[in-house]
Amino acid sequence: MTELMLLAMTGLAREVLAAVRSSGQYDVLGILDDDARLLGTSIDGTVVMGAITDARAFRQALFTVCLPGGREREALVHRMSLLGVGDDRYATVVDPDVRVPRDSRIGPGSIVMRNATIAPQASIGSHVLVKPQANVGCGVRVGDFATLSPRVSVGEGARIGRAADLGMNAGVGDGLSVGDYSHIGMSSAVMQRVPDRETWAGVPARVVPGLDESI
Repeated sequence: MTELMLLAMTGLAREVLAAVRSSGQYDVLGILDDDARLLGTSIDGTVVMGAITDARAFRQALFTVCLPGGREREALVHRMSLLGVGDDRYATVVDPDVRVPRDSRIGPGSIVMRNATIAPQASIGSHVLVKPQANVGCGVRVGDFATLSPRVSVGEGARIGRAADLGMNAGVGDGLSVGDYSHIGMSSAVMQRVPDRETWAGVPARVVPGLDESI
């Protein structure tokens, strides 16, 4: 069985651990976290074994980044690349109750949580987080490091940009796009194109002045 290390001791790590144990797909060795106070502590018997830099010691293991924010995941993946960890060293974790159509794709490092729905011809990038009960419509394209919160609904043919963050219960209409690094507020309804690095909220969603997501 393939060995797996979880990166960051978070609530998401607990959920990933439960999904992996249920599926039996990976053998979880432990957790790495930079908080020295967590060393030796555990989640359901899975122990924090060291810091992120200790990833180099696990030459055969795959990794899963368990940080809830897309930008946080992106930064940690960049750190890992400086340690010599390439794209082929990340596990794709899909809860066993999720059905993935044959013509859909989920990239390395992505996490799809329980009761999510993936429609045919969907393409989910790398290190994407799809939370419980999110719905990804037919032909949707989700960029790397994006986050789809619980009960998000993305309409047919829509595009979600890199590290975009869709808040709980948000909806994106068919064929529309949410730009890179943009944020959609909770329960918002996106009914027109959202540019890069902007925060939108409301029904229908509109830009929120002064809260641009520039980096």
